[in-house]
Amino acid sequence: MTGREVIVTDKAPLPVGPYSQAIKAGNFIFVAGQGPIDPRTRQITGNTIEEQTETTLNNIKAILEEAGSSMENVVKVTVYLSNIEDFDAMNNVYSRFFKENPPARTTIQAKLWRNIRIEIDAIAIIPDK
Repeated sequence: MTGREVIVTDKAPLPVGPYSQAIKAGNFIFVAGQGPIDPRTRQITGNTIEEQTETTLNNIKAILEEAGSSMENVVKVTVYLSNIEDFDAMNNVYSRFFKENPPARTTIQAKLWRNIRIEIDAIAIIPDK
């Protein structure tokens, strides 16, 4: 493995603290926790878990594409829910993004930034060309 590269795209929310949207290290991409933030307005979007899950996963998708990967190359996901009762509704939206061979996943309940309902981080690979 040779070094690390910071991944930045304006198609996903820019960091609000001292962290990167993602880091590319070798053939791996480590995507920082993303939430339901509109990249243009930097505002929380959606009131329902379904809306917030879709925005969150679209932000991850944009970061992965900037890094040269895609949702199909995600190998591990951690989903943080402010209310574990949202699991089934979140899962319905999540399944649209990972139709075949879904990644390994952990889902936990946690207190989240600014009372968002969901945060997701991901690890993906960059496929050989």
